[in-house]
Amino acid sequence: MSAYKDFQKRFQLLASKNPKLINTTLSNIFTMRLIGNKTHGDLAEIAIDEFINQFMYDFKSVHVGKTLFRAKKREEDIRITNEITKEEFNVSLKAYGDGPLQLSTDSRMFPYLENIGKAITDKKKIQEIFKSTEFTPFSGINVMPLIYDEKKNKCNIMVFDADKAVKETAKIVFIGENQKYSNGAVVEKSRRELPIYLFLDKNDNYICEIRYGDAKANALQRGIWTNTKKASNYFDSLTNGWIDYVQNQTLFKLLYLTLVASEDGHKNANIVLQRDIDEIKNQLNAN
Repeated sequence: MSAYKDFQKRFQLLASKNPKLINTTLSNIFTMRLIGNKTHGDLAEIAIDEFINQFMYDFKSVHVGKTLFRAKKREEDIRITNEITKEEFNVSLKAYGDGPLQLSTDSRMFPYLENIGKAITDKKKIQEIFKSTEFTPFSGINVMPLIYDEKKNKCNIMVFDADKAVKETAKIVFIGENQKYSNGAVVEKSRRELPIYLFLDKNDNYICEIRYGDAKANALQRGIWTNTKKASNYFDSLTNGWIDYVQNQTLFKLLYLTLVASEDGHKNANIVLQRDIDEIKNQLNAN
C-alpha cells in the first residue's frame, strides 16, 4: 500500500469515528466563499494542513504550496510525513464544485495519444499507454479534492481511484471540435470547442479525459480531467459520503476583526483557540 493510500484510510477512519471534527473544518473552509469564490481554495490548504497536525497524531504536515512549487513543475500544496514509517509524500488540495475536476496539468499525454490513434480498444495497448513515460502523471495522482454543492450546502472529500481507472479502462476515444460521444459512437453537432481523449469502461461509462493543450496553453485546457458526477464509481469518499455544512458567521466576523487587530491581539486569540482545540482533543481521547 502506498503512503498516500495508507493516509487516506487513516483519514477516513478518523472522519468515521469523529464526523463532527471534519464537518467543522469543512464548514469553516466553505464559509470563506462569502469572501470570494477562490478564497476558500487557498485557505483549504492551510486548514487541512492544520487539521492533520492537530488531530492525526501519526502524521505531520507542512504547507509548501505557493512557495516551493510556484514554478508549477509539481502541483502539491502540502507535504505529509508518516511519523511511524518516516515516509514522505506530497498532496495537492483542490476545492471544486461537484462536476468537472482537474487532476493534473501535464501536457505530454495528449500528443502521445495522437501518435497512437483515434480509437484505442486493444487492452494490451491501453496498458502500454498507462505504463509509458508520458503517462507518469496518471500513476502519481496525489490529489485530495474538497468537493461542494453550494445549492444543497453539502460537501465531500472525494479521491480519484487511479488504480481502478487503469484497470477498467476499455476504450480511449478521440473527440474533436463540435463532436461528442453518444451511444457508442462519435457524433457531430456539439458545442465542444477543444478536442479531448475520452477514457471509458467496458460499459461505455465515463472515467476521465485528457484535454488538448501544450505547456503554453491555459491550465484549464490541458491535463487529466474527470467528473465527480459522471465518474462517481471511480472515487473514494474520505468523509464517508456527502455531509452537510453550515456557514460559520462567527468565523466570518472573527476574520474581519483579525485583519484590523494588533499582533498582541492575535497572540491572545491564538491562546484561546488552541485551548479550544486541546479541549476537543481531550474529548476525543476520552472516547
